[in-house]
Amino acid sequence: MSGNRSLLLSSDRGNHHPVLRLLRLAAPEAPRLALAVLFGVLAAGSAIGLTATAAWLISRAAQHPPVLYLTVAIVAVRAFGIARGVFRYVERLAGHDAAFRVLTRLRVRAYQRLERLAPASCAPLRAGDLVSRFVADVDTALDVLVRVVLPYLVAALVGAAAAGFVGALLPSAGVVLAAGLLLVAVGVPVVQHVAARRADRRTAPLRGELSAATVDLLHGLPDLVAYGAARRRLSALAEIDARLRRATARSAAGVGLGAGLVALAAGACVWAGLALGAHAVPAGTLNGVLLAVVVLTPIAVFDTVSGLPAAAAQLAAARAALARVFDLLDQPDPVSEPATPAPLSAPVDRPRLEVTGLSARWPGGPDVLHDVELTLPPGRRVAVVGRSGSGKSTLAAVLVRFLDPHAGRVTLDGVDTRDLAGDDVRGIVGLLTDDAHLFDTTIAENLRIADRDADEARLRTVLAEARLLGWVDSLPQGLETMVGEQGSRLSGGQRRRLALARVLLADFPILIMDEPTEHLDEETATALTADLLAATRGRTTVLITHRLTGLTEVDEIAVIDGGRIVQRGSHDALVAVDGPYRRMWRSRP
Repeated sequence: MSGNRSLLLSSDRGNHHPVLRLLRLAAPEAPRLALAVLFGVLAAGSAIGLTATAAWLISRAAQHPPVLYLTVAIVAVRAFGIARGVFRYVERLAGHDAAFRVLTRLRVRAYQRLERLAPASCAPLRAGDLVSRFVADVDTALDVLVRVVLPYLVAALVGAAAAGFVGALLPSAGVVLAAGLLLVAVGVPVVQHVAARRADRRTAPLRGELSAATVDLLHGLPDLVAYGAARRRLSALAEIDARLRRATARSAAGVGLGAGLVALAAGACVWAGLALGAHAVPAGTLNGVLLAVVVLTPIAVFDTVSGLPAAAAQLAAARAALARVFDLLDQPDPVSEPATPAPLSAPVDRPRLEVTGLSARWPGGPDVLHDVELTLPPGRRVAVVGRSGSGKSTLAAVLVRFLDPHAGRVTLDGVDTRDLAGDDVRGIVGLLTDDAHLFDTTIAENLRIADRDADEARLRTVLAEARLLGWVDSLPQGLETMVGEQGSRLSGGQRRRLALARVLLADFPILIMDEPTEHLDEETATALTADLLAATRGRTTVLITHRLTGLTEVDEIAVIDGGRIVQRGSHDALVAVDGPYRRMWRSRP
């Protein structure tokens, strides 16, 4: 399945035009889109037929013929009036049904791709911008199909038919109408594009920038207020909003210019039809009754194509938005899933993890780790310590297969993790990070992310192991207590302990803990480290940290500096010799 998905994505990359790529994605819905176009043509044709028939009826009635002469026209007017509404409804129904199916397909592909890219390839993007790409920008696919593709196809077919109809009555008027429609369909969008090209191109990125700045402001508001920086951030947000409004206004001005040109073209065709018809009636080449049809029909035709300037503006904005989506979808995989994953060795409850000659890098960057060696037999506990930026988190990402080695390898029971499915690796190797996400739901539901079938007794057991059960029992609602967005109703230590309880519930044979005490005060960090090591006793554990407290409980300490392991040994042994570890120990708070 992954091989087919990769093949599909690679074939998409062969075509860099985002709108054409969207149309390729919409190919399975071509019958529904064709049905929408058909009924759109019938609806627009009914509107034009209504105007033309009404014009003939008024002209003929002015001659006071017997009423029976007008009966057919009267019935036709009623039929066109009713049919226009019915056909328009069916067109919207079929068009939106097809568009929503395509939108669903694009959303599913986007979310599947996001799951493959996260977290390595999404790290450079701010959260708000990422949300904007996968929500607002993806939604533009609906606008492209419903507000651009269908209107243009309907306008092209109806315009050609209307020009032919008028040309059959008066050839010169048909030529003028065709020229006016061609001007509206091609010339007006070009003028509009020149007038608002930069604004249309900037709308989607500015919307993403505004979303990212808003999310950053909301998430960091307490700290911003505490440090008196909220006003500056609000000013920056207002500046982004002002730029977005200017771009939107510039784009709207382009649409307004296009609408004005459409009105001028319509008026010119009406006056030209009147002038040509007035000359043709005395010359005997046009029946006088049909003069009103020649003059008034262009009004209905241009009413059908009046939305093309807005469609052209929509297309320009959508092209930029879809380009942002496909640009992210085209990012290379941070890990390569094997076409035929190797089976896991059995049993997997006590696996052996081994790192040999490991070098690794984040997408687009230089190597962060160099020739790292690490052996973890079942039950061994190792602390990897080092200063920020030394490569500790990169090591954690490789061990859980968020990244693949650039050189060397990582093996589970002798099998290279690159030969295993990523989900299989993560079913054995668990990761607890300093920013483990807590969802805005109950304590119990946050825990059950790790095991949907866990009963209350099991939840209480892991809470007790994380030294959190006493606090939970003291709450009025106990396990059903809401934790707030990102655990905002909990203290920092409680959030970490709840995340620890969740990872214990998953019961990973190998547990990687990446800076679990980050941003905690020294007393809380020391207590949490002790509880972490107590709760994971007997389990293969890698504790990645820059804090050196509580490390007497681990079997080995590996000091990493500049992406290389430069020291190994126990706490007492490393403190006894001159080296990076002793210097870190002496400089601790």
